[in-house]
Amino acid sequence: MATKQGEQRQEVTTQTQTKQSAMAFRSEIATVTNACVESTRQMLEERGVTFDEYSKQCVIAAMGSIYSLIHNQGLTPNDINPANLQSTLLTVAALKLNTNAVPRECYFQVRSVNTAKKGQKAAWEKQIEMGLEGDGNDALTAKFGRGIKIVHPYWLVRSGDSFSYGKRKGIEVEPPEWEPTGKGEVVRVVYPIEYADGHIEFHFGERDDVLKNLYAHLSNNLMNETFGVCENRYEATPAQKKQISEKKKEIMDKAKELNDLDKILDCPELQPYLSPAWTEPQSRESMIIRKMRNNVMKKIPKDFGNPVAAQEYRQLDDVVYQQVIEEISENANAQEFPIVPEREYQQGIEQKEVHKTVADVTAEQKQKEPVPVADKSWMED
Repeated sequence: MATKQGEQRQEVTTQTQTKQSAMAFRSEIATVTNACVESTRQMLEERGVTFDEYSKQCVIAAMGSIYSLIHNQGLTPNDINPANLQSTLLTVAALKLNTNAVPRECYFQVRSVNTAKKGQKAAWEKQIEMGLEGDGNDALTAKFGRGIKIVHPYWLVRSGDSFSYGKRKGIEVEPPEWEPTGKGEVVRVVYPIEYADGHIEFHFGERDDVLKNLYAHLSNNLMNETFGVCENRYEATPAQKKQISEKKKEIMDKAKELNDLDKILDCPELQPYLSPAWTEPQSRESMIIRKMRNNVMKKIPKDFGNPVAAQEYRQLDDVVYQQVIEEISENANAQEFPIVPEREYQQGIEQKEVHKTVADVTAEQKQKEPVPVADKSWMED
């Protein structure tokens, strides 16, 4: 009897502790979320951007996703760079991206980033990386597309379908025709988009164009790869960097030699440097379709109405911008320039030979020519 009562008391104690832990967890989420929402509101309003109710919902949804992400990895908000977290939430609020949408409009992941300066010991910190996903680009185009009224549901045209692109006669557009059969792989995506003046444009995304996305993905995955030459690229010597660069070029040349989406994805030599989302059978087709959709949406002009949203979008989605920043941070101060004292610099300028002009040469030639003797015979009687 006593044993049974002891077990019951232990069970009650365990349940109480579990409830207290859950309450503490929810309380911590609420505290952090409220603080982040308020700071994001202040930052936007200081820049002249309205923080409306939908922006607030997007920030709350983003904080829920981020908190769940870091909690599952055994981290706390204190382990994340606060400036990076605030910048991510600012992007969510300015662009009104909702992680609670189905499918999601953006995603988050935790990355370890080396913040040490060149030549110093590595200093790693956790940061949140954000990217567009699912209907993210569709949502941005519908909200900020220049002159756009409605983004109609897209078409998935398969290889076995009957399809014609339509024609253009001056400014008149003859719409494309599509008879779906549901057979074959998706070869193109078509977006019918209605504009404010009533006309409808058809935007196309081709499967073959996804090849450039795959090249970019492969190049990005090779960025930190050292191929066993050294421990990490930040501590590589010039000779090791050259060896790594040659290996990267060899891999990229192999991909460009194949020049075919499916051949690259099936190549055993390249698969180790490709993400499973690209290579696994259950996700490959979804990835290709998503890239085709994104390629269409990114080309459509957008008017964000404020510089904050425009800048956040540029940093979020501009691959060239991200590559330039990465290259600058990697190669900054790679070459040392000797500092010449001012006195030696002035002496060098004085000793430097001044190049002669045509006028100088002509004047020197005239000085070397003999002066003719004057005829004075006319003065004699």
